[in-house]
Amino acid sequence: MSECIFCKIVRGEIPCSRVYEDDKMLAFDDIQPMAPVHVIIIPKQHFSTLLDIDVKNINVAGDLIFAAQKVAKLKGIDEKGFRTVINCNAEGGQVVFHLHMHVLGGRKLHDELG
Repeated sequence: MSECIFCKIVRGEIPCSRVYEDDKMLAFDDIQPMAPVHVIIIPKQHFSTLLDIDVKNINVAGDLIFAAQKVAKLKGIDEKGFRTVINCNAEGGQVVFHLHMHVLGGRKLHDELG
């Protein structure tokens, strides 16, 4: 997926404000934050949506959760609380079609649904 913006970030073609990185995941500050802390976590391997995760690569889900824990600790929101969100497909709110998780916190978050 050479034209995918998140793949370009992984390759270093587009700069980002890195928060956490390991051999499988990259986390960076969102450029349009919806909370005082808003970090995007992406697998370095391209998956278009959550629906691309199956039994052969289920470890990606665990890697996302582990990275979210690391990000929450690094950003100092682990004790007070935070929200994780994975949007899937257009009606689910997904804008960039590279699997990613949002980590939001730093203030009391209200449910905007309903």
